[in-house]
Amino acid sequence: MKKIGILFGQEKTFPQAFVDRVNQKGGQNITAEFVQIDKVVQGEGPGYDVIVDRISQSVPFYRAMLKNAAMAGTAVINNPFWWSADEKFFNNALAVKLGVPVPKTVLLPSRDMPDDTTENSFRNLSFPLDWDSIFSYVGFPAYMKPYDGGGWRDVYKLHDPQDFFDKYNQTGQLVMMLQEEIIFDDYFRCYCIGGEHVRIMQYEPRNPHHLRYEHGKAPAAKALLDKVKDYVIKLNQYLGYDFNTVEFAIRDGVPYAIDFCNPAPDAEYTSVGEENFEWVVETAASYAIERAKNHKPGADNLTWGKYVSSGAAKAPLVTEATNGKSMAKASK
Repeated sequence: MKKIGILFGQEKTFPQAFVDRVNQKGGQNITAEFVQIDKVVQGEGPGYDVIVDRISQSVPFYRAMLKNAAMAGTAVINNPFWWSADEKFFNNALAVKLGVPVPKTVLLPSRDMPDDTTENSFRNLSFPLDWDSIFSYVGFPAYMKPYDGGGWRDVYKLHDPQDFFDKYNQTGQLVMMLQEEIIFDDYFRCYCIGGEHVRIMQYEPRNPHHLRYEHGKAPAAKALLDKVKDYVIKLNQYLGYDFNTVEFAIRDGVPYAIDFCNPAPDAEYTSVGEENFEWVVETAASYAIERAKNHKPGADNLTWGKYVSSGAAKAPLVTEATNGKSMAKASK
């Protein structure tokens, strides 16, 4: 008997629907349940062939448990080792390497020194930074956000350099990114499951959370949707995420990847709506069943993206026409 578990937190609708769907579709040899943990012993698995992880980003104990489970052969969706290493600034850098348009973005050191450091810890860092070059490259208006954050926490819209410094001085020990604002004509949020199954959803991030999924809006042109789908698949296959969302802002017909590090994306019925909810439940259940059928006891059953397995260096560099001028050129 193959056993699939789902690890989750405050979600109300998706976990139960997922378990019910797997148990309906899996036949006599596959079963699903909520993960139950009563002990974690080094090198010993938790008894699941597959675990769908929806919460370990917020609970370090769960993240450590999942790494141990993966070592023992559990197929964890998503790979807890890669999820631990990934962050949004790296995602942007990878997108540039793959030729996927992204907003012009720079990384900023924390405004305040981290605990247990002194000025001597930063002898390799120029001070002040080359602010004129940075501002010339990114432009204003701009957004500042944590390089590894989520949920729109600690996100600032900035209008000019003085506004930047006023907000930057409030960020404490957070490592931030400064990012070009994309004034968009349309916006999509896209599920990607199994590196190939894509659901493109109309989305309005400026609305209240429960009204962001725009149901009934006229569909975008097929050529644009095909390009978005291609970018979604490319990004997720290189990152190695089994279950993720990618957000695109459309400016002058060009889809800019805004956020594609969402490995525990919203799947609640009350926010995504009936049709999107049905798609994600059905697709996630089918994919988990597939992973359970292909599970090899004691082996490495994780998904490793192309960046790890083959490297991104072979991918074509982005052109200036696609992603704008380089920082060095913009500063001249």
